[in-house]
Amino acid sequence: MKSDSSSSTVIVKHSVLVAGHRTSVSLETAFWDELRAIAARRGLSLGQLISEIDATRISNLSSALRVFVLREAKGQR
Repeated sequence: MKSDSSSSTVIVKHSVLVAGHRTSVSLETAFWDELRAIAARRGLSLGQLISEIDATRISNLSSALRVFVLREAKGQR
């Protein structure tokens, strides 16, 4: 097992502001870090990016965030 992979798979609960209300999402560190990187590349705050994803999701927010990161990694938007 890789040493860095064990820390990237730890699920952490994060409090976020979405559409004016606080909610929490549980995400693995690797997904959270990549969401931050995507937001930075787009010139958005993390909250703005999460709000955009939230506005179009059809599943729970944590799942929608994971799928978004996966699609970005694969070059699919």
